[in-house]
Amino acid sequence: MTARDGPQDRYKAVWLIFFILGLGTLLPWNFFMTAREYFISRLADPEETSRFSNQTGEAALSPSYLQSMFDNFMTLCAMVPLLIFTCLNSFIHQRIPQQIRISGSLVAIGLVFLVTAIMVKVAMEPLPFFIFTMISIVFINSFGAILQSSLFGLAGLLPASYTAPIMSGQGLAGTFAALAMIFSIAIGARQPESFIGYFTTACVAIVLAVFSYILLPRMDFFRYYSMKDKTEYRVYNAELETKRDLIKKDEPNGMDQNNSKIIPIHNPDEKPSVIAIFKKLWVMAVSVCFVFTVTIGVFPSITAKVSTVLGEGNRWGLYFIPVSCFLLFNVFDWTGRSLTALFTWPGKDSCLLPVMVALRVIFIPLFMLCNVQPRDYLPVVFSHDAWYIIFMIFFSISNGYLASLCMCFGPKKVLAHEAETAGAVMAFFLSLGLALGAAVSFLFRMLI
Repeated sequence: MTARDGPQDRYKAVWLIFFILGLGTLLPWNFFMTAREYFISRLADPEETSRFSNQTGEAALSPSYLQSMFDNFMTLCAMVPLLIFTCLNSFIHQRIPQQIRISGSLVAIGLVFLVTAIMVKVAMEPLPFFIFTMISIVFINSFGAILQSSLFGLAGLLPASYTAPIMSGQGLAGTFAALAMIFSIAIGARQPESFIGYFTTACVAIVLAVFSYILLPRMDFFRYYSMKDKTEYRVYNAELETKRDLIKKDEPNGMDQNNSKIIPIHNPDEKPSVIAIFKKLWVMAVSVCFVFTVTIGVFPSITAKVSTVLGEGNRWGLYFIPVSCFLLFNVFDWTGRSLTALFTWPGKDSCLLPVMVALRVIFIPLFMLCNVQPRDYLPVVFSHDAWYIIFMIFFSISNGYLASLCMCFGPKKVLAHEAETAGAVMAFFLSLGLALGAAVSFLFRMLI
């Protein structure tokens, strides 16, 4: 094997590790959101809490102030830390080793979920429980932002196809959460104790991610590509070997200069400029931001409010949103993310990619004209369930595919030693898209 060729990813072990790390990045938060019913129920007024333990689940019929504000505060406590800490990681990743950032974030999130699982059996008044839950959400998304940004930065050092397993793993995390939601409805799980399984499952996923990350540096393929300035290293090494051959011819004893030190061409202490890197990949960064702005702008704030015309008075009405909205979105989003492992069209320098990203804006009026209830201004144009399902399939698969393409191509538009910073910058714009989408979702909902 030559240095130019590099080692191979035997048994796709590195690809699988990045997939598991991607799964571990979003699975905990997705399971946290899936347990929304549990949190809402524990925020009921003290005299109403017994109604939940009797499996009525009707505390939401007369919601307390904390219950009615839970979704708003959850979004606020999730998106703001996500955006702030993703931005901070774009700068601190040059000062704090990635081993500490990734493993430390995984352990911290695992501890939060362990405490959350224990709190299921601890009695607490609604207000203290509300504060505890919001603090947990802040911690999860703060460490999750550092974890996700560091992971994309790490993948940026490898070939472009190794960002795809992270995106695919994140997509599968949403699918697991949607299946858990549907399974909970099917078995009629309403007792608080049933949610212990949600949080312990997240803990197991985090432990698996930690062990996978520990194995990563043992892989020759990863070590080779994570070497700083590998391109310059190969060029300099080839020149040095030529010089050694000349020295051997001149030296009578034929001594090899084995102690010669390989020195990168540029100064390794020179930190890549975030601004300079952004100028190289701004098209990919803005594109991934726009993809998620459109997606979060309507999902789930509008898509989850669509009413079925086929499920009135039957069980399809109970499963319509969990299946047609959450499960369908996550399955086809995961499919779109996974497709980038097979092909990457259009290319990273193609003008067609940002055009395709911009065209996704058409999904905003399409979903707004579906049977969203209640509504005050716009008419219902696409009332049948089939229209909604067709829109959801194309909406979700385009989200996964285009977002994954942008995240793969971003770090490949810069030099090798700038790839990790580029990955962190791309992760920041991904988070910015999530935050902007959450903000404009209120406007879109008001217009219906």
